[in-house]
Amino acid sequence: MATVRVFEELHIWQQARAQCQQLFELIETRRLDNDTPLRDQMNRSSGSAMDNIAEGFDRFSKADFRNFLVIARGSNAEFRSQCYRCKDRGYMTTEQAEQFIREARHLGIKINSMIQYLDRSDYKTKPKGRSGIVEEDVSDYQYSEAFDYDLPQTFFNCPDTWDLTFQHSNIPTFQPLHVRHPF
Repeated sequence: MATVRVFEELHIWQQARAQCQQLFELIETRRLDNDTPLRDQMNRSSGSAMDNIAEGFDRFSKADFRNFLVIARGSNAEFRSQCYRCKDRGYMTTEQAEQFIREARHLGIKINSMIQYLDRSDYKTKPKGRSGIVEEDVSDYQYSEAFDYDLPQTFFNCPDTWDLTFQHSNIPTFQPLHVRHPF
């Protein structure tokens, strides 16, 4: 098995992303417009499966990753259950519902397989280098001028902590506290 370095390389994440996209395409047909709570909950549960796979992978321990995969599997099952409600209420054709359910079931099996793989593996934490520090590609977390978004220079010169105060209205203003971190 090839080493996966970023969550985007995980097949289960890619499949969860495809599920989110397929749901979005269904939402775009406006068939769910009259049932906003169901539409929004389906969007949240399918997104939760995708997001929990990503968040778990970016954690440092096998236990964390496994826990987030269990949550992703549950969110995926929730999405599958909501597909039945869509079918029962006539928002999806039988064929559409069966396709969503089949793909969600397949994703659940793959997530479960990943959980079982982690349970059998000797992996406990992300690999550490000679210095004892977790080795990971930090280039995704590096500052880049491309992400400045024309923020004022004062944004980057902020003190370590802020005091949230209210003046004249309910709009908060930020006042720096002159407290430094102990490290």
